[in-house]
Amino acid sequence: MSLFLAAAIAAVAAVLAELAVPGRAIYHAGWYNVGLSALVILTIAVSRRRFREARTPRARLAIVALVAGVATTGIAGAASGLLGPDDQSFVGAPGQRIRVEGLGVLVFPLAATELPSDARVALERLVRGPIEIDGQPRDAGNFILWTSPRAVAYVEARDARGNRLTVTQPAGSAFLSPVLLMEHRQTIAGLDLPFDSFNVPAAHRVVKAVLFTSAQAAMLLHGAGRPGESAVLFAVDDENDRPLPHAIALSAGGQTVSAGGLLLRGTVATYPSVEIVSAPNSVVTAMGTLLALAGLVALVA
Repeated sequence: MSLFLAAAIAAVAAVLAELAVPGRAIYHAGWYNVGLSALVILTIAVSRRRFREARTPRARLAIVALVAGVATTGIAGAASGLLGPDDQSFVGAPGQRIRVEGLGVLVFPLAATELPSDARVALERLVRGPIEIDGQPRDAGNFILWTSPRAVAYVEARDARGNRLTVTQPAGSAFLSPVLLMEHRQTIAGLDLPFDSFNVPAAHRVVKAVLFTSAQAAMLLHGAGRPGESAVLFAVDDENDRPLPHAIALSAGGQTVSAGGLLLRGTVATYPSVEIVSAPNSVVTAMGTLLALAGLVALVA
């Protein structure tokens, strides 16, 4: 294979890899994009000699098509790698709407006590129609999106008589949501654990909730939780954040526990976050690839 064809194929392949396997940090590396640009420049430089040596109009047209396709595809890839934003992860509360610059509005699904791991987020766009985002990469022009399931806790609070109490999240993204997104981390006994907090205004209580996976619960709590089940550890303080006696309890497998004068229940569920990565513009890349492929076929045929 000649240097001309090898450089052309390598340039197009490098850009297609960004669409086939999105979200890799290497695509934003300076050396990667310098290498991609060098392949495009090498293709153009070598093509001049090949164009002069071509004996038929068809061969010259094929060279022009191949070079134009490689240049178009390469520019799309380099623009994404050098100018595209870093990878982003959006965590939204149930029912929340988050505006993403240059894309549209992410609409997160409403929550129940349990959510399927394939719950979908909708992306509303002004010019084009909405699209649903799931665990598979979805193309959105200059970006690729997909959802990742993450552990959250659905909490319920009742008084000593069993009357349901309102749960609020003054510091959360959704004030009245009973779903704790567990965006904070805390180290307990060498384990890096997610935690969150909520208020129970009617009882003048502040509750911290720490989430344990089934393996962590079994290892750290020595059988206090049910085997194979995740658990939520509650710690109840008064409204001034002062600890209360008998105010720590473990809710494993969604069971109701008593702590700090409250009946608390925590159910571990999955809820989607949205991963957004920059990518070469799919339309431009497709046009450039088809043009380069047509030129390549015409040259080798």
